[in-house]
Amino acid sequence: MRRRLAPAALLPLALLLAACGGNSAADTSTGGGTDGKGSLTLNVGDQKGGSEAVLRAAGELKDLDYKIKWSTFTSGPPLLEAVNAKAVDIGGVGNTPPVFAAGANSKISVVAAWHGTSKGEAILVPKNSSLKKPEELKGKSIAVAQGSSAHYQLIASLKEAGLKLSDVKVKYLQPADALAAFTGGKVDAWAVWDPYTSQILEAKQGRILADGDGAVNGLSFQVAAPDALKDKKKTAAIKDYLERLRRAQDWVYDHPDAWAKVWAKDTGLPYDVALASVKRTNASRVPVAVDKPLIASEQQIADTFTGLKLIPRKVDFAGFVDSRFNGDLPASTTAPRVYKES
Repeated sequence: MRRRLAPAALLPLALLLAACGGNSAADTSTGGGTDGKGSLTLNVGDQKGGSEAVLRAAGELKDLDYKIKWSTFTSGPPLLEAVNAKAVDIGGVGNTPPVFAAGANSKISVVAAWHGTSKGEAILVPKNSSLKKPEELKGKSIAVAQGSSAHYQLIASLKEAGLKLSDVKVKYLQPADALAAFTGGKVDAWAVWDPYTSQILEAKQGRILADGDGAVNGLSFQVAAPDALKDKKKTAAIKDYLERLRRAQDWVYDHPDAWAKVWAKDTGLPYDVALASVKRTNASRVPVAVDKPLIASEQQIADTFTGLKLIPRKVDFAGFVDSRFNGDLPASTTAPRVYKES
């Protein structure tokens, strides 16, 4: 019998906030360990179950001729604040935190990107909800983390259904509170991301009314400090680091079960939830170029939030990217991988 996850059995909040980068009062960083050897140290910002975990699992932290000093953050915004403050040289975030950082005129440069499916970005409804299609959300209450990628996915999905954000009753809740509201019947729907989506589905507590595929861009980024990019030795280390991350992503696709076990152990996720999330979302990501279509897609997100007055000014996202590490990577519009059961 499949066990039912109660609201008290929350997935680790640090991990969940990390996925999309909504604002949180709990946004802090913790010191991490150091890998490698040599006189050069690359300060890397990470999130729980993120770059360090996957690089270690894939064996990509061996033979480093520079040091990586890890700092772990609970979500994207404080990580990018550390990049802006030059405390971190590079770090990984989702598609929305860079837009808000650009809106604050932070000193950041998007230097690498991955394109994955957006099936884990979903509007969920309770299992027994009478709602059958997104058009029926008009007048309904929906929980979402303000400023997160789920927030943008909600806006985009409503638009596809012929609705505006003002047509629904938005409840701005961080994931822990949103989960409690959703399972307690306090809201009609919940816009959220993996692994929360997988948690709800695996526990048979809800179903997907609409997902982000085709509505949002499915991008995730590595973002560097411009000052680090002016240092030739650090730039060489960043190039090597990005190549290792790309190889590690290939490893995830080839070893989803092994990665799910590592991810579950590192984050406290139930293994079945971790594996479902890996197969739905994580394993689908492919490394892509930081190119004009990517800039245009992020510009659309920025303009949307500017229009809602959640970003106070017009953002020119092109001023916050650096394409020097593209190499021969495919276009950002390259289709994500599709996981196939063996």
